[in-house]
Amino acid sequence: MRCAAAALAAVLLLGGCSVDGGGDESPSAQAPEQVTTTRVQVVEGIGRRGGFDPRQIYRRLSPGVVTIISIFDGNAFQVGEDGSGGQGSGFVLDGQGYVATNAHVVTEEATGDRAGEVYVELSDGNRAKAEIVGVDLNADVALLKIDPSGLSLTPLKLGSSHDITVGEPVAAIGSPFGERQSLSVGVVSAVDRNISSLTRFGIGDAIQTDAAINPGNSGGPLLDARGNVLGINAQIKTSSGGGEGVGFAVPVDAVRRSLDELRAKGRVDYGYLGVTTLSVWPQLADRIDAPGDGGALVQEVEDGSPADDAGLEAGDDEITFQGQPEIVTGGDLIVAVDGERLTRTHDLTDIISAYGAGDTVTLTVDREGEQRDVKVELGRRPGGSGS
Repeated sequence: MRCAAAALAAVLLLGGCSVDGGGDESPSAQAPEQVTTTRVQVVEGIGRRGGFDPRQIYRRLSPGVVTIISIFDGNAFQVGEDGSGGQGSGFVLDGQGYVATNAHVVTEEATGDRAGEVYVELSDGNRAKAEIVGVDLNADVALLKIDPSGLSLTPLKLGSSHDITVGEPVAAIGSPFGERQSLSVGVVSAVDRNISSLTRFGIGDAIQTDAAINPGNSGGPLLDARGNVLGINAQIKTSSGGGEGVGFAVPVDAVRRSLDELRAKGRVDYGYLGVTTLSVWPQLADRIDAPGDGGALVQEVEDGSPADDAGLEAGDDEITFQGQPEIVTGGDLIVAVDGERLTRTHDLTDIISAYGAGDTVTLTVDREGEQRDVKVELGRRPGGSGS
């Protein structure tokens, strides 16, 4: 996987923002009072007739897509391919000046260190310095804040990713290779993909698209026919270094959760169970005499984890089955969380990721043919791997 961010070789100058002035004409006034305004353009009605119109999507929503410029060494005049600066995309969330992007656009991927300076360039050329409100390395989401005074902002609307269907048309807008305000179109190629985050934990339910995604598109929106944000474009799979029709977006349901918590407290705390599991398919269920045809077969339990404290166990035997080596058998099979059955497409990691640290969940566990409910208080996700 390659994260779709690119280095920017350019001299950065902070662009001025237009300001509307107004004064007190009273003779007693000591000095004119400056009044600044923010113009917010709310876009509605795209795609109501059921058609996919890329021209309308671009014309009406591209003003809400921004270019993000990050500087990591504190010197705005030495931004280049040496890692001192980078460029990506983002989009406006509201009239208050909040902007969404990828975490890897404003942090060093190797260290997680935040950029020393971040600038947001709007479609009209205005450029504003941004504050990093918070980053969620687990979901690769960042929330920025700019001063909206004097700016013209077009917020984009967050949609829903749980009912996306393969084949539906989508549009991506961003700054590939620094080419601002670029549009590409395609379809949803697949759903329920797992992609890498900036931690050892994966991002589940990711969206795969053949809309061209290239370095610099990172942080930009993937839009549906109605102009709703389905996800944040984040990664490409490539053998040549460019886009090859296999791009990935962080699903908007995960993005919304991250943005809400980042705005509220500047961080996102994910629940942590502390097990490594294998999703069971029907033939494997038959092979190990498991009930039903699905579930999460416990392969390893982390010492001192919430799962360990709750008494969950891995087995002692190993088998190779249908090309899958080193399957640990004889241990617990988790079949449901809070009554919700696990499936191959809605697995344990996806469900636990939706909970926060400190939440209590009830696991339905099969052990040697007998089912029981186990209550577990989730911990805070560390930097390791597992659920």
